Amino acid sequence: MSEEHNIPKVYDPASVEKKWYKFWEDNKLFHAEVEEGKKPFSIVIPPPNITGQLHMGHALDNTLQDILIRWHRMMGDNTLWMPGYDHAGLATQIKVEEVLKKEENKTRYDLGREEFLKRVWAWKDQYGDRIINQLKNLGVSCDWDRKRFTLDEGCSRAVREVFCSLYEKGLIYKGTRITNWCVNCNTALSDIEVEHKDDEGYLWYCKYKVMGEEDMYLEFATSRPETIPGDTAIAVNPEDPRYGHLVGKTVWHPLRECEIPIIADSYVDIEFGTGAVKITPAHDPNDYEMGLRQHLDTVVVIGMDGKMTAESGRYEGQDRYEARDNVIKDLTEMGLFLRIENAPHAVGHCQRCGHVIEPLVSTQWFVKMQPLVKAAVDCVEEGHTQFVPERFTKTYLGWMENIRDWCISRQIWWGHRIPVWYCDDCGEVMCSRTDLCKCSKCGSTNIHQDEDALDTWFSSALWTFSTMGWPEKTDLMKQFHPTSVLVTGYDIIFFWVARMIFMTEEFIHEQPFDKVFIHGLVRDSQGRKMSKSLGNGIDPLEVIQQYGADTLRFMLITGNTPGNDMRFYWERVEATRNFANKIWNASRFALMNMEGYDENAEQAPLTLADKWILSRLQHTSQGVTNMLEKFELGEAGRMIYDFIWGEVCDWYIELAKPRLYNKENAAERATAQHVLSTVLVSAMQLLHPYMPFITEEIYQCLPHKDQSIMVSAWPFAKEELMDDEAERLMNAIMDSIKAIRNMRAEVNVPPGKKVPAILLVAADLKAGIEANENYIHLMGAISDLTVLDADAAKPENAMATVVSGVEVYLPLAGLIDVEKENARLSKELATIDKELARVEGKLGNAGFLAKAPEAVIEKEKAKAEELNQKKAAILERLEYLKTL
Repeated sequence: MSEEHNIPKVYDPASVEKKWYKFWEDNKLFHAEVEEGKKPFSIVIPPPNITGQLHMGHALDNTLQDILIRWHRMMGDNTLWMPGYDHAGLATQIKVEEVLKKEENKTRYDLGREEFLKRVWAWKDQYGDRIINQLKNLGVSCDWDRKRFTLDEGCSRAVREVFCSLYEKGLIYKGTRITNWCVNCNTALSDIEVEHKDDEGYLWYCKYKVMGEEDMYLEFATSRPETIPGDTAIAVNPEDPRYGHLVGKTVWHPLRECEIPIIADSYVDIEFGTGAVKITPAHDPNDYEMGLRQHLDTVVVIGMDGKMTAESGRYEGQDRYEARDNVIKDLTEMGLFLRIENAPHAVGHCQRCGHVIEPLVSTQWFVKMQPLVKAAVDCVEEGHTQFVPERFTKTYLGWMENIRDWCISRQIWWGHRIPVWYCDDCGEVMCSRTDLCKCSKCGSTNIHQDEDALDTWFSSALWTFSTMGWPEKTDLMKQFHPTSVLVTGYDIIFFWVARMIFMTEEFIHEQPFDKVFIHGLVRDSQGRKMSKSLGNGIDPLEVIQQYGADTLRFMLITGNTPGNDMRFYWERVEATRNFANKIWNASRFALMNMEGYDENAEQAPLTLADKWILSRLQHTSQGVTNMLEKFELGEAGRMIYDFIWGEVCDWYIELAKPRLYNKENAAERATAQHVLSTVLVSAMQLLHPYMPFITEEIYQCLPHKDQSIMVSAWPFAKEELMDDEAERLMNAIMDSIKAIRNMRAEVNVPPGKKVPAILLVAADLKAGIEANENYIHLMGAISDLTVLDADAAKPENAMATVVSGVEVYLPLAGLIDVEKENARLSKELATIDKELARVEGKLGNAGFLAKAPEAVIEKEKAKAEELNQKKAAILERLEYLKTL
């Protein structure tokens, strides 16, 4: 191939990536139609929020998905990757409210619901596709023609259908309960939207006067003095001997100026504080449950805005933390405050804004979970959905055991409005799949819809089937559902995975996905979570701009195991960029030497190097395929890396150069060209799911048949090209060359200086090494090579290294430093002794011999024998050096 038809000298990721992504999109190569009879493979993307910007978590998650999608597409499966994004109710509303406040100094209430929602839709139209475009920069191959949105018409219809169906079954109800309330976002939150953080906390010790007892006080401890105005009882454990005589009596509440009872309840921890606790049913979930059991009054003293209510008396209007100080001040003046102690404890914070959660009694909508749990548990326990790694099954099942009813209403406007209407005239409550304009009972048009919106996770829970057209029975559903795998982080197993399973089991009566592939978090080099507060976040778009998407993708995947967190190191980014350059330069060299290549031209027989590299290609392909099937994407990537860099580039291309350069022997040159082309095309196909851009660029320049590498056939291993004997012989030759190079370096032989070498070779390798000694001449810079039987006399005054089946000697008369050679051999002997001790320790371990498979034991025995042979040869050499 002439220079002008070759790839450029320097790899420029930006131009290559832009060109090929446009090519793939223009040619609809990401698009999937239903192909009956073909094996389906499908993934639905975890929908990013429309407020989101690409971060390292997105980059990892979507690269993992893209690798699986591109691989299955090349495997010939009917492959669908369904994209879309989430309306992110609360997060988006907060974002737009911030803009409204900053630019117009208005709140959503100033605009009204209808006008405010117009503003949110306008914001979505302007910024909503930002995350999608950023994902495209990463190279993901979603079927963008099928892009969905959780608030689009189809998904909204599915949400209405699910809500109304659950309501009709009695599985959705409206109830008054204590819920997690964010006073900043002004909405209820479900339990899993609350992050518990260890805060610097305190215990305030106070006392109440026991009525009817002279000078008797009951001491108690609290972490929330601001709720004292709402106390309606003091509780003790019935097993606590200290307080048994007081149960049934009352204490005087000095702030409410009334008597409250002393009750016994087994929930009270005898070891906590004094063993007596104040009970505030309106502001603590445990107290609330106790209040129901004990028929206590519920006094709400903190409002939904975080300020004290009229029922708090003198503290009305104060912020809850201001009231805390004032309550302690007042109790101190009354002589009822005793002391304060440090008591760090976990405090609930809003996942969205970080403010401390206030448990408040409010009327909300809930999903009854117990009737839905069994099918979701059975789905996993019976293996219909399997977690990878399997250990996350326990995490999932543990959460299901302790599940509470799901609070699904949010006091926000942006989202799926609850499809329930109330008649203002007759009080009828109506749940409807379509919007209502009159009462179904009395006919009045004086009706209004519930003000609340659904939790964002409600619509996300339907994602696998709502995106495929349910409740209609579509061809897409029939072919691609259940989906094949869900790729997600372990941090949203509760938020999303569990809810998808129980919703899909309830409505589709099957699992939403066959596998859940769990990955960890991307942390900084010190193992810390990336965050704005630490300032340690790394923008993947900046990495892509500087190094290319392929480099970022490959770096994120390799060196990583399923389910575990990974650390981001710039050194690994550099190393991966070097790998991309290595591929580029090797391919450029190959293309420069493909001039005149004709696959139908006469070819000479395959050389040992040809047979070896073709065999290694098959074993690599087999190993990579096996690892991908096990979701060991990092290990599969390492195998591809080792093959391309360590075998194709470092060895085969170098060994093929003499034939490629020799235009006089056309048949030998044609063979080298054919093998190199075959190996490079297959290597690019193996690497393509990981590094799609550079592999497409190179593939298009090599001899190829398909429109794009991404629709070319996966290079399955061909058993007829597996040649274990060629690999064994080639390994012996390569080990000998490495030994020669190492010994030359030990004594600083100049790279250009050729030296003689003597090999003492095992009988079963001798003929093969003699037939291919030109490899050793070429790669070891050897002038004269002598190949002898293994039992031949050892050369005198020479450096020596023992490799498998070969003793390598360099007669470096005049160059050898006996003292240095002694030190080198002694160091090598120490390494062998250490390894030999490890192996012999295993073989001497009765437990190992009893439990290990026979093949493993035999492998260890063979290793011990080989090490003993190497040791004997080195000891013999050390004895010889004493004579010099």
